[in-house]
Amino acid sequence: MVAVRLSRAERREQTRQELLTAAEACFVTRGFHASSVEEVAERAGYTKGAVYSNFTAKEDLFFAVYERRVEQALIEVAPGLRQAGPEHALDWLATSMIERRDRDDGWLAVFIEFWAHVLRHPELRDRFAAIHASFLEPLADAVRQLADDRGLALPSDVTASQVVLAWNAMEVGLGLERLTQPQMVDVVVARRIGWLLLDAVLGTTQPSAGNDGPPQDRRIR
Repeated sequence: MVAVRLSRAERREQTRQELLTAAEACFVTRGFHASSVEEVAERAGYTKGAVYSNFTAKEDLFFAVYERRVEQALIEVAPGLRQAGPEHALDWLATSMIERRDRDDGWLAVFIEFWAHVLRHPELRDRFAAIHASFLEPLADAVRQLADDRGLALPSDVTASQVVLAWNAMEVGLGLERLTQPQMVDVVVARRIGWLLLDAVLGTTQPSAGNDGPPQDRRIR
C-alpha cells in the first residue's frame, strides 16, 4: 500500500487536529487549570513548540476545542432540523445531554470551569460569546419555525434568541444537577422541563396574523 504524501498545509492541519484531540482529552479528564500545554503536547506526541505554533495560549487551545465541538454538534443537529423538523430536533437536544451521561460529564465540568475563567478575564468574553451564539442561533431559527408551524407568534418582548438562551441555560443547569443528583434528573425530566419552557413562551400567545379560526389550545407539546 502506497502511503499518501500530505502537503504542508495538510500536515499542519493534521497536527492541529491531533493537538485538539489531545487537548480535549486532557481538559475533560483533568480540567482546564490542571492541564498544561506540556501535557497536551506530550499526549499528542509533539513538542510544546508545536502547540504554540498553532495556538497562542492555553485559552486559545480551549476555544479551538470548543469551536470543534460546536461544529460537530451542529452537524448532528442540522439534518434533524431539515428532515424531521424543528420539534424533533429540539426534542433530541433536550434529552441528548442526559443520554450521553458519562461521555460528556467531564466536558460539562470543564466547560463550566472555563466559563468562570472567562468571567474573570473580560478580554476572553467576546470570543466565548461568539462561539456560544454560533451554536444557539440555529436553535433560535428552529423556535421561529416551530412557532410558524403552530400558527403562533412569539411575545413582542421576547426574541427567539432569548428563548433559546433560557432553554439552553436550563438544560445545562439540569446537566449540572445530574452530576450530583442523578436520581433526580433523567431523560424524562429533561425533556419535560424543556417543553414546559417552550409551551410557556409559545403556548399561551395569540395566533399569528392571518391565522383564522376560533381560539384553541396551541401548546407546542
